[in-house]
Amino acid sequence: MIGNTFGRLFRVTTCGESYSGAFRKNANIPAELWGGLAVIVDGVPAGLKITADIIQEELDKRKPGKSKLATPRSEADKVYIFSGVMQDDRTTGAPVCMLIPSSDIGDYHIKQHTDNKDLLRPGQAAYTYYKKYGEHSDYLGAGRASARETAARVAGGAVAKIILDSMGIDVIAFTVESHGIKAGPFSYETAKQNYRMNDINCPDAEAAELMTKDLLEVIKEGDSCGGVIEIIAKGVPAGLGEPVFDKLSATIAHGLMSIGGVKGIEFGDGFGVASKKGSECNDTPYYDEETGRIRFKTNRAGGMLGGISNGEEIRIRVAVKPTPTILKDQLTVNVATLEPVVHKFASRSDPSLVPRVYPICEAMVRMALVDSILMSTGMRSLTDMNARWDDL
Repeated sequence: MIGNTFGRLFRVTTCGESYSGAFRKNANIPAELWGGLAVIVDGVPAGLKITADIIQEELDKRKPGKSKLATPRSEADKVYIFSGVMQDDRTTGAPVCMLIPSSDIGDYHIKQHTDNKDLLRPGQAAYTYYKKYGEHSDYLGAGRASARETAARVAGGAVAKIILDSMGIDVIAFTVESHGIKAGPFSYETAKQNYRMNDINCPDAEAAELMTKDLLEVIKEGDSCGGVIEIIAKGVPAGLGEPVFDKLSATIAHGLMSIGGVKGIEFGDGFGVASKKGSECNDTPYYDEETGRIRFKTNRAGGMLGGISNGEEIRIRVAVKPTPTILKDQLTVNVATLEPVVHKFASRSDPSLVPRVYPICEAMVRMALVDSILMSTGMRSLTDMNARWDDL
């Protein structure tokens, strides 16, 4: 399996599976070392203060079993810093490695997955994984296709957050739609003020209540639903990203679209630009005497021009599909016998990915930003260019 690293200079590599360690339970091995998730972050500057508590704060945002809207799976998601941080909790410049042991890999649930390993779960990656890895495919809880994998991303994104915080750059994500119930638009200030004020993380309390009631009804039906997450990056300097294949918008899209369950993405007005004229779409530039910089009167482009940041808020929305494993009879195929089967899969899946996917979105955007900042800083240091452009 390849493709487990994201980034060029700020590089985040993850490993581990949903039920990692299920076959290594052994009295001679501490439970914390049976298996789980690991993440290595390369390109971390020396001297940053990183503690397990700082990383844990981000992990707790996506931690399962914390509300009636989430999976009952009870993972501790406790993070341990393994390397790269030494005296006074400061980074040394070496790769930072973090471990997140799996704590809920009980034999009962292992047996459930083993008994159904030949049945293709509709909407999941079981068929495509069998095509790639055959009989060696990990059938326990979807393996690397499981949302459990994203805990390692959040840990890596927490390191990126420490770097961005020092630069005054903030990235927040929140729910703007669940099962067709919409909220917003929201200013950054409103979204920040009401961040994580309810279980579904919608800045509008009234809309959040409607979304929650609707989701609870969906749960009663044994079904699932999708929604839309919006991400705002505030304080991003202009000039990040490269003009062609490595546009900042492309790098961010790569990160967000790599999240399981994300099926669509748009920046700024997104698909809305298709029905507009140029005069209705263009953001008008002006010179802001107060800041001494070029600003834009509107932000329909979502903070990007030519795929490069223009100094305005970066605004992104992602569409999240309904959780594929549901408590309903579904038609599928037994890959061993090739016979059709109607089956209701036992599940501890989230009834909606929306309440827990937002910290993963934040993590991927943060990684992309830090990577682009390191690239841009390095290139600028070697570029002979009038300094006035840095201040404009």
